[in-house]
Amino acid sequence: MPEIRQYHDPSDRESVIALWQTVFGYEAAHNDPALTIARKLAVADGLFFVASPADKVVGTVMAGYDGHRGWLYSVAVHPNQRGTGLGSRLVQHAEAALVQLGCLKVNLQLVASNAATAAFYQSLGFAIEPRVSMGKVLHHKVSRPVSDAEQDGR
Repeated sequence: MPEIRQYHDPSDRESVIALWQTVFGYEAAHNDPALTIARKLAVADGLFFVASPADKVVGTVMAGYDGHRGWLYSVAVHPNQRGTGLGSRLVQHAEAALVQLGCLKVNLQLVASNAATAAFYQSLGFAIEPRVSMGKVLHHKVSRPVSDAEQDGR
């Protein structure tokens, strides 16, 4: 069973990018995996975890905590590892890290048409809540561009 540990940069970077491209596709510019990694590392909250049996990452989960509630992002499991319980272990690992920070509730978002993923999260105790998720693109309003160092994870 792969070990779950904190993400290490730069040694995990290429393997994580390859995994996310396999699992998520990442066609939109605002979902560029290298930029996602750089921005998460800039926060330096220690809530980016990978599952790795050796030198290749086969699972990821990122979490966030704002002092009020936690969020899960980028839960990914390589297709060859699905059905092994790794996805559940990744989510539980992130939940435990959030609890250590005092988090009482965790949220996540997924595409409404993704019934299989919804069923997976429901099996872990998540429930669909009577709320509407709204979003607004701000990238054109960002006052400070991401530096090369942030993009490279330095």
